[in-house]
Amino acid sequence: MVSTDTTLNPLTIVQQQLSKTAQALNLKPAVADILKEPMRFVEVSFPVKMDDGSTRVFKGYRSQHNNALGPFKGGMRFHPEVNADEVKALSIWMTLKCAILGLPFGGSKGGVVCDPNELSSNELEQVSRRFIRSLYKVLGPENDIPAPDVNTSARIMGWMLDEFESLKGGNSPGCITGKPIILGGSYGRTEATGRGVAVIAREAARQIGLPLEGARVAVQGFGNVGSHLACILQQMGCRVIAVVDIYGGIYNPAGLDMSQLTEYVVQKGSVQGFPGATPIGNKELFATECEILIPAALENQIIAENASDIKARLVVEAANGPTSPAADQILKEKGVLVVPDI
Repeated sequence: MVSTDTTLNPLTIVQQQLSKTAQALNLKPAVADILKEPMRFVEVSFPVKMDDGSTRVFKGYRSQHNNALGPFKGGMRFHPEVNADEVKALSIWMTLKCAILGLPFGGSKGGVVCDPNELSSNELEQVSRRFIRSLYKVLGPENDIPAPDVNTSARIMGWMLDEFESLKGGNSPGCITGKPIILGGSYGRTEATGRGVAVIAREAARQIGLPLEGARVAVQGFGNVGSHLACILQQMGCRVIAVVDIYGGIYNPAGLDMSQLTEYVVQKGSVQGFPGATPIGNKELFATECEILIPAALENQIIAENASDIKARLVVEAANGPTSPAADQILKEKGVLVVPDI
């Protein structure tokens, strides 16, 4: 019987995961029911004056899922496909991550519906500041602490911190993490997620008897997480042969030089067109002959329709919810080890 994805709604997926987990652990259904919805969900709309003099209204969300272990904690993403269900699901996963690691935080997530690539630096700053202004009353170091996520950076966190502190009327460096070092940020934070994924990939490879030396790696996503993990895996001896970002992808069976590729992306804004590589897309990436596949982009990238194409022995989830339940079952039947995002 061929598995199919009846839904790719991330909120539905995480709610199904909670129900199955509660059943497997013999927990009362009420436990899962409590965790299926956020404690608070905030939807805001705010105007921003654009560079051409026009005014554009942006929509944003903040989902505060559970604070039983401590203040809400979670990223802020800027992406045109941000929606309420996605943000709610991501906040639930954040709660579970913090709980599993024993961290004194609950889970939250936020986002603005926008394409940062279409905004000027001034417009991006105004969106960042107005978003924080709209959420000010529900944020703070003892309530909810934002951080970078998809398409947001230390610079954006710096703007958000400045706006929060101006509203508060005093210093509050603990209200946001992932901010610039000069504003109280942490050393090593930029590459921390990518380094963590690389270490996990190394340990998972060891468990299945896969030597890292010469192991072929394919990476979907070359942002903050994907770029750093690819560089670190290459340093560990892996051969990164395929990389795809939002604009396109590249493939070279002999291996891609990560230092050169990183510099190229800084100059060009994409891996697309990198010299000495063949252009590919997501379809080709997932079907690439490799030992390790790392989805480091958005959720629901590995689905029932492409899971059977995957030839990797090891899939390491660097994104949030990149593998659908149906795809997960297919990979299990194929004998592929999937290291989950949680």
